[in-house]
Amino acid sequence: MEALISNYWWVLVALLCVVLYKYILRFLFGMVIVPEDRIGLITKKFVLFGSDRELPDGRIIAVKGEAGFQGKTLAPGLYFGMWFWQYSVTMEQFTIIPEGKIGLIMAKDGSEIPTGNILGQKVESDNFQDAVKFLENGGQRGRQTSYITSGSYRINTMLFQVSVTDMIRIQESMVGIVTTLDGLPIEANQIAGKLVDGHNNFQDFDAFIKQGGNRGLQPQVILAGSYNLNPWAIQLEEIPMTEIAIGYVGVVISFIGTDGNDLTGADFKHGNIVGKGSKGVWLEPLGPGKYPINKYIMKVELVPTTNLVLNWASARSEAHNLDKNLSTITVRSKDGFPFNLDVAQIIHVPTTEAPKVIARFGNMVNLVSQVLEPTIGNYFRNSAQGSDVIAFLSTRKERQESAKEHIRKVLDEYNVNAVDTLIGDIVPPESLMKTLTDRKIAEEQKVTYETQKQAQETRQGMEKETAIADMQKDIVKAQQSVEIAERTASATVKKSEGDAAGVKLAVGAEAEATKMRAHAEAEATKARAQADSEAIKLRASAEAEQISLTGSAEAGKILAVGKSTAEAYELAVKALGGENFTRYKITEELSKGNVKLIPDVLIGGSGGNHGGSAMDGLLGLKLMELMDPAQRKEVVAVAEIVETKAKPKKDNINP
Repeated sequence: MEALISNYWWVLVALLCVVLYKYILRFLFGMVIVPEDRIGLITKKFVLFGSDRELPDGRIIAVKGEAGFQGKTLAPGLYFGMWFWQYSVTMEQFTIIPEGKIGLIMAKDGSEIPTGNILGQKVESDNFQDAVKFLENGGQRGRQTSYITSGSYRINTMLFQVSVTDMIRIQESMVGIVTTLDGLPIEANQIAGKLVDGHNNFQDFDAFIKQGGNRGLQPQVILAGSYNLNPWAIQLEEIPMTEIAIGYVGVVISFIGTDGNDLTGADFKHGNIVGKGSKGVWLEPLGPGKYPINKYIMKVELVPTTNLVLNWASARSEAHNLDKNLSTITVRSKDGFPFNLDVAQIIHVPTTEAPKVIARFGNMVNLVSQVLEPTIGNYFRNSAQGSDVIAFLSTRKERQESAKEHIRKVLDEYNVNAVDTLIGDIVPPESLMKTLTDRKIAEEQKVTYETQKQAQETRQGMEKETAIADMQKDIVKAQQSVEIAERTASATVKKSEGDAAGVKLAVGAEAEATKMRAHAEAEATKARAQADSEAIKLRASAEAEQISLTGSAEAGKILAVGKSTAEAYELAVKALGGENFTRYKITEELSKGNVKLIPDVLIGGSGGNHGGSAMDGLLGLKLMELMDPAQRKEVVAVAEIVETKAKPKKDNINP
């Protein structure tokens, strides 16, 4: 039983040793295991042996075995003798600087930074991975000029503090202006440090310091690209590059450099023009293109080298805007009339003369305001005062040529070429302009009338010649017609002769044929006539006999009818009397013809009882006129019969 318990304890001890081996080894042998992605930071609690037991004043990192934070670190691996009661080991991760970043280092221990400097200078320390070497080589506490680029580093964070920042990127067509924060002071009478080389665009700031670089504005600029720049040492401003367009040159005015010799000679007394790199206006201007100009140490004045048009007109300005402050010139004539005129001046600044223009005036705007504006304005004002308005208008060309010559001589003194002077619109007073316009209209009307008169005369002559020409055409046409008629007549005669001969032959033949036809026709006609004669004779005999018989029958009929009618009338007359019978027949016939028997007006008269009145006769005649002719004949016949029958009686009565 005791043996079983003893074995149990040994198993338990073995398990505990397996589980707690690190602590056991750490306690018994002072073993420390540093993982592969860590470093060990050591803190020594005390020193058992040796004279250097404490750190010197002002130091916090031990490099010679003193108690405190140790400069030496433990790389990944296995270590012994690091007793827990004497050493404390802290595991720290590697310092990793990502791609596109840099690590800025600030040292917590080291030598003092010299007075006047703000950054600790670079010393050999394996990119700050060997803290002991950093301190032994005289590394200075504080912000360091050096930095670490992207990667993994075993940094002792008890000595160094790492800050990660971005790399500097300069875009295309941009330029970086550098201001350094450390270095020697800038020399007197200078606004920027001197130009030094060998620092790789300020990426090796220690080299810049060693070569005597100055703190402050730097003449050197940085072009487009990516740079590892320490922001504790450098401030950067990104600006566009200076662009000089085609048709311009850039005159450089440098604010730094030595005082160079004047290159213009004794004749030019308006400023110094120096060589490249000296302070002042450079003799050689910059041509069209893009330039990395530091705007704080030099200035580029653009000067147009093409013909430049300047307008003295209120409503017009060119794209260069040099004439934006120019306006229409107001002048006063000799006769006291104010009027306005527009002027355009064309100038040209040669490339070689551009630095002199800038040295004299500073810029092109000053050239326009200080020279061109007063020169041209005063010339035209003086010119207008010596002439009246009408004369000024009429001599415009001469005054333009005179102005061109005068302004050319003036601008030659200022190193500017006057290409041409042009007078634009001239606006005289409205009342005077109306008078001038009326006069001109009258003159033009006179010319118009003369022209119209000449045109009419010309037209008359033309119409006369046209009529002659037209008659000539008719004459020629008549002559041609006569000749044609003659030829036509001749042809007709010939044709007639031919036709006559043909007709003669045709007539002879036709006559012979006609003769033969006539003979035959006569024989035929004779035969037909004899036959017709016989037929007519027979028809006539028959018709005569018929007529005779018909006439005899009709006569007998008429005689019988007449005889019977007479007998009837005779009996009627006897019964009625002659006058009454006549009135009866007339009344009977009138009733058949719808004739009004009683007149509208009755004419009466006295007469005998037996013979009747004249009015009775007239009335009878009028009534007979209204009858039809046949009836009238019949009534007349009856009346005659009655009258014949009645006469014996009357005779007997009135012997």
